[in-house]
Amino acid sequence: MTIRVLLADDQALVRVSFRMIIESEPDLEVVGEAATGDEAVRLARSTLADVVLMDIRMPEMDGLAATGAITADDDLAGVRVLILTTFEADEYVFQALRAGASGFLGKGVEPADLLDAIRLVARGEALLSPKATKALIARYLAAPDPKGPPVPELTSLTERERQVLVLVAAGLSNDAIAERLHVSPWTAKTHVNRIMTKLGARDRAQLVVIAYQTGFARGQGPVPDQNSQSL
Repeated sequence: MTIRVLLADDQALVRVSFRMIIESEPDLEVVGEAATGDEAVRLARSTLADVVLMDIRMPEMDGLAATGAITADDDLAGVRVLILTTFEADEYVFQALRAGASGFLGKGVEPADLLDAIRLVARGEALLSPKATKALIARYLAAPDPKGPPVPELTSLTERERQVLVLVAAGLSNDAIAERLHVSPWTAKTHVNRIMTKLGARDRAQLVVIAYQTGFARGQGPVPDQNSQSL
């Protein structure tokens, strides 16, 4: 099936570059371009794109607000937002994920990695670059945000699910979790899916946010240092 992509960036040359990269692949299609956050939300509703490539700094409504508007709309439950920005290592990491973004990459990403990220996010998975993951962890280790949204209770999780949540929050993939816990990748994926259901998480990126909002994963393990880390 063709993955439908919506481009949201206030720079026309950036959109043209992304379009050329994306439409060079037979399984990807650009279904719209937005220069503002408001336009991105409108086009997300009219095109029902699978993935929105969202810039953060745009006029009228910025990418963070637009992401929140898209992920809060029940009619757009199947639309995933992948943030692409030059502001990878600061406050925007936390805000983008809390707004419901499924991935976060710097604009300097290689074309092949960008295409892989789009496919990954379209499958309902989540992707963060190691730099963004470390920034998120550092933010919560320093001081969890007391003004953040309410977080779900973790009492419904089994002991094994709590172990898996810690590893997800550390940025480990299903294969890495399976190796750490001596189970199959399928079993690890099943645990992650059950945790998302119990905690009402949109995807694995939201599990990272929940783990640190609750303080559950604070100080738990290093983040794998790879070029990009699928959660």
